[in-house]
Amino acid sequence: IMLRSTLALSLLLIAVSSNLAMAIKKEKRAPQTLSRGWGDEITWVQTYEEGLYQAKKSNKPLMVIHHLEDCQYCQALKKAFAENEEIQEMAQNNFVMLNLMHETTDKNLSPDGQYVPRIMFVDPSLTVRADITGRYSNRLYTYEPQDIPFLIENMKKALRLIQTEL
Repeated sequence: IMLRSTLALSLLLIAVSSNLAMAIKKEKRAPQTLSRGWGDEITWVQTYEEGLYQAKKSNKPLMVIHHLEDCQYCQALKKAFAENEEIQEMAQNNFVMLNLMHETTDKNLSPDGQYVPRIMFVDPSLTVRADITGRYSNRLYTYEPQDIPFLIENMKKALRLIQTEL
């Protein structure tokens, strides 16, 4: 009887510990919710206000991505954005990053309308950079997956402006 209960207990312990190990592994791999698929290695701020505060404090530009979950253009851009190593690396190291699925109260973030996807830059002096635009004259701050090289250039431009202007 002693042997059987020891065996049963051992099996129970093995079952519990393997479940625990799987739970821990899952926990570690779960993408952080703030990234919403734009890049899990990036540290994302939660609100526009927090983004402004961090930009000023760290002297880094704030990059604001407006998007919606059910927008196919947003999904396509998100995929290209998340897969591009250069963007991910710059976003991780040189920018304060925010992605929003709702509009902010700051009208400066929608100078030509509230469309998605829309990417805007705010410099550490808290000025919304209306001069950093995409390729489309009808939606100045939109980017499509094939515009990733253009977005990279604009990210570099945002970084250069800080060095030259501020």
